[in-house]
Amino acid sequence: MAQRIAGTAYCKVNGDMLPLRGNFTVSPSAVERTFLAGQDYVHGYQELPRVPWIEGDISSTPDVSMEALEAQVEVTVTAELANGKTYVLKEAGCKSALENNTREGQFRVRWEGTTCEEIGG
Repeated sequence: MAQRIAGTAYCKVNGDMLPLRGNFTVSPSAVERTFLAGQDYVHGYQELPRVPWIEGDISSTPDVSMEALEAQVEVTVTAELANGKTYVLKEAGCKSALENNTREGQFRVRWEGTTCEEIGG
């Protein structure tokens, strides 16, 4: 049976929905592992903390302020995806360096946070 796994998505910051345009990516992983090989076999792995993030293209509508987004710290970013999963990025801040693509009328924003929780699905 076919299931919807992609398509419509929503992005909210502290409950306020943003006009999500196109690309939207959620990276909730809290750790990154690197496997370590010797000359004879794999000896084990290294595990380090990783910063989770949510990134997307936002339409540059008159009611969206790039300056206000860039100033965001200690916000909660919620990503609601077509597959029924919701991701909640906590204690997040805008990574900054926003660039407005005037031809497309959009800009990409990336929030990084302390934790990202997966709900539902």
